[in-house]
Amino acid sequence: MNKEMVIYVLSDSIGETAEQVAKAAVSQFALTSYEIRRFPYITDEEQILEVMQEAKQEKCLILFTIVVETLRNFLISKAREKGITAIDLMEPILDGVKSVVGFSPKREPGLIRKLDEKYFRKVEAVEFAVKYDDGKDTRGIRKADIVLIGVSRTSKTPLSMYLAHKNIKVANVPLIPEVPAPKELYDIDPKHIVGLTANPLKLNEIRQERLKALGLSNSANYASMDRILSEIEYAEELMKKLNCIVIDVSNKAVEETASIILEMIRNDEIG
Repeated sequence: MNKEMVIYVLSDSIGETAEQVAKAAVSQFALTSYEIRRFPYITDEEQILEVMQEAKQEKCLILFTIVVETLRNFLISKAREKGITAIDLMEPILDGVKSVVGFSPKREPGLIRKLDEKYFRKVEAVEFAVKYDDGKDTRGIRKADIVLIGVSRTSKTPLSMYLAHKNIKVANVPLIPEVPAPKELYDIDPKHIVGLTANPLKLNEIRQERLKALGLSNSANYASMDRILSEIEYAEELMKKLNCIVIDVSNKAVEETASIILEMIRNDEIG
């Protein structure tokens, strides 16, 4: 008894799922040898015909994960014509899900890959925000999609993290009068820089609360109005010199500020 066979794996995406299923199924049989031939990214009928021409010469089976209905139906029809067993791995599952949720699938190829790619982009953006937070490494300025600059307590870090979850790579730099601004800020397109400013009274209030949370006296220079005014004056002069976008965050939630920046990106004012 000849146990050798060829399994053709056809997919409108990568085809990894069907190949793994094929291997799992074959492992249940005492086959002396077999071959799996994978054909990914099937997008037209001509590709299917080419596979069929090859397959009809073999002792074979076709497994496929093709969600585009016209291609799926074409493959099934041609396999039947040539007497080749073709098994659709997706349709029973799609039908099952449809019966539960009550609506039809998108039938769009490669969605799982797109979701994975989106997830990994988000992870990369979050790691980027952490690495280049608070001016820890100014090399991130040239690599960032957006660079946030501003004095202390203008929501730079939470805004960086919020944008990172939208797949935006953000570096942020604190502006301190006694510390020269990183030279990298002058090397990048000002459209990539967003200056954050706030009302002095609001900053005073926030900084006093910050000192209290740290168990420090609210009379520290950090929260004094003179110090705050000096920092804001320095920051605004630098922002004007950089010719960057400036957003007043005094009465804005992080989500509101992020929404403004995302809208600017969509309108190509940034990036």
